[in-house]
Amino acid sequence: MKLSAEISCSYQTEKAANTVAKSISPDNLKLPEGLKIKTKVSGKEVFSMIELDGKIETLLATLDDLLSCTQTAENVL
Repeated sequence: MKLSAEISCSYQTEKAANTVAKSISPDNLKLPEGLKIKTKVSGKEVFSMIELDGKIETLLATLDDLLSCTQTAENVL
């Protein structure tokens, strides 16, 4: 099944947005087959787009991981 989700987060400064985006971008480009994650910054906002050809459980787990990493990056800031 083809699934997709988008997460957006707003920050007080562009520097904070860039820092979070860099820290949550995949550190390895070898993602599981059928999974695509793209993170971009627009001003003070960070957008992460996830596309998956697979199970909803995999999408939910990916979203959970991404949000957890985002929270960790925010806490470090």
